[in-house]
Amino acid sequence: MPVLLEDHDSELNLRPGTTKSDIVAYLYQNPEWGYTPQELKEALDIPRGTATTTLKRLHDDDYLGKTDDGYYYALSEREDVRRYVSSLNQVDRMFGHHLDADATPEEPEKQIGEDRTDEELDAELAELEGELNE
Repeated sequence: MPVLLEDHDSELNLRPGTTKSDIVAYLYQNPEWGYTPQELKEALDIPRGTATTTLKRLHDDDYLGKTDDGYYYALSEREDVRRYVSSLNQVDRMFGHHLDADATPEEPEKQIGEDRTDEELDAELAELEGELNE
């Protein structure tokens, strides 16, 4: 996928849809708060071990800050991460409403006319064509 070079930061190693990205997005969307691994586990519905390990790595890589008593938070100086999260939010605002929580690939949406016989559809088509020719 091409990237806009003006906004590209090769040092930013985040990919949308990953736990790492989800944690960063959550913390940067709530920059005034600090969270424990347990609170993030519950908020993002991820396993505790995954939360703890990912938070440690994000802190070690300077994506997040950490208080002495174990609260993780967004770093105010990471403008690149703020831009990344802003882009995620913008994509969600633009396309998030298109996601249908009830639709699954195994259950395609019902097509118009799917519950009618061929004869009924042919009769309806003939009627519509007749109206157009009038």
